[in-house]
Amino acid sequence: MIHNYTKEFSYNLKLAYPVILGMIGHIFVSFADNVMVGQLGAAELAAVSLGNSFFFIAMSLGIGFSTAITPIVAEADASKNKSGVKNALKHGLILCSILSIVLYVIMFFAKPLMYEMKQPIEVVELAIPYLNLIAISIIPLVIFEALKRFSDGLSSTKYPMYATVLANIINITLNYLLIFGSFGFPKLGVEGAAIGTLVSRIIMVFFLWAIFIRKEKFKPYVFNINFKILDNTIFKKLINLGFPSALQMLFEVGIFTAAIWISGVLGKNFQAANQIAFNLSAMTFMVGVGLGVAAMIRAGNQKGLSDFISLRRITLSIFLLTLLIEIVFASLFFILRDWLPTLYLDTENISKVIENKEVILIASKLLLIVALFQIFDGLQVVVLGALRGMQDVKIPTIMTFVAYWMIGFPICYYLGLHTPLKSTGIWIGLLISLISASIMLCLRFNYLTKKLIAEKK
Repeated sequence: MIHNYTKEFSYNLKLAYPVILGMIGHIFVSFADNVMVGQLGAAELAAVSLGNSFFFIAMSLGIGFSTAITPIVAEADASKNKSGVKNALKHGLILCSILSIVLYVIMFFAKPLMYEMKQPIEVVELAIPYLNLIAISIIPLVIFEALKRFSDGLSSTKYPMYATVLANIINITLNYLLIFGSFGFPKLGVEGAAIGTLVSRIIMVFFLWAIFIRKEKFKPYVFNINFKILDNTIFKKLINLGFPSALQMLFEVGIFTAAIWISGVLGKNFQAANQIAFNLSAMTFMVGVGLGVAAMIRAGNQKGLSDFISLRRITLSIFLLTLLIEIVFASLFFILRDWLPTLYLDTENISKVIENKEVILIASKLLLIVALFQIFDGLQVVVLGALRGMQDVKIPTIMTFVAYWMIGFPICYYLGLHTPLKSTGIWIGLLISLISASIMLCLRFNYLTKKLIAEKK
């Protein structure tokens, strides 16, 4: 019985690992920024955290919207509908390009809000120049995501991974040169980190497109695209799938962003510790995201074939695989909770030794909770991926809103600001929101797949 599920593990991993590495690559850009900037001090680390909190809200909308491309491409590919694949790419690129520009404009005009959020003033003054540059990178990032989701839909998940690896090499190199002023380059601090991120994201778009125009598999779709002939029905389908998916990601990223802002009210050390916990948990979360893309692709393929029994069996195998992997991550966070925060700060800096020790102590306590919610964080994102592959997005959107903002956020706010728990209380609220989302989404998946199987009979 169990073999019916475990036999899918190897193919699921083969499909998911390039996505996992690619998504970790996205977060690794932030990880590199945090680790390198953290050597400058807690204020600089908190500034990157605050600037990225605005960027992550915009990024969640852009990436969430782009996910609509994958199930449409996967379904068309399974049905041997080449024109359907090409149209999904063309219309997806147009919508994602427009959305990226809109998101940049919103971030540009949202910057003064930092002064109204009761954040430490020294942190705000460092964060605004960082956000000025990092905000521009939303445009190439969302365009890259459109190309990546198209590639994922064709089950070619390794090429976006190559682009992301290259981007990370460029980002780390530029960070080293520009943050610290190495080899005669100007010492720009947090602004240097933003420049590295911006340049790396521009390069990865051109690199991925260069792969597409060289590979035979992609040539029928990327050459001779006529942007003058548009189909409103495809735009409508992408928006109907993409908008709820964007909201789903916004609701989750939004509550973690709110946690950053609440931590900022507590002080820069709490905000810096929160950023460490957030960045580390985001790294492992990307494994769940990658497996969620695998679930989306395979569910989309089986939907195209109308084989709902196989759809349920295959996606359940991915859920089981995710559960096993997340248990390992939970164990690692528990064991390494005291050591991992030291990666982010210069523990030998005598002038900031007390400050850094406090940040590390707070972060270590938060990682205990991060260890607990690994299972639920991974499970909910994989179930969401399967539901997106089935093109079921509206009900899950309502469920994520309830879990994160009607259940989780009030707990975060109350425990964080009105009890001695402070940052620990904030993360307890995050844990409860993830448990709630996991339960509701699993119930939705179970109901929907059984219904589709019954209707097919």
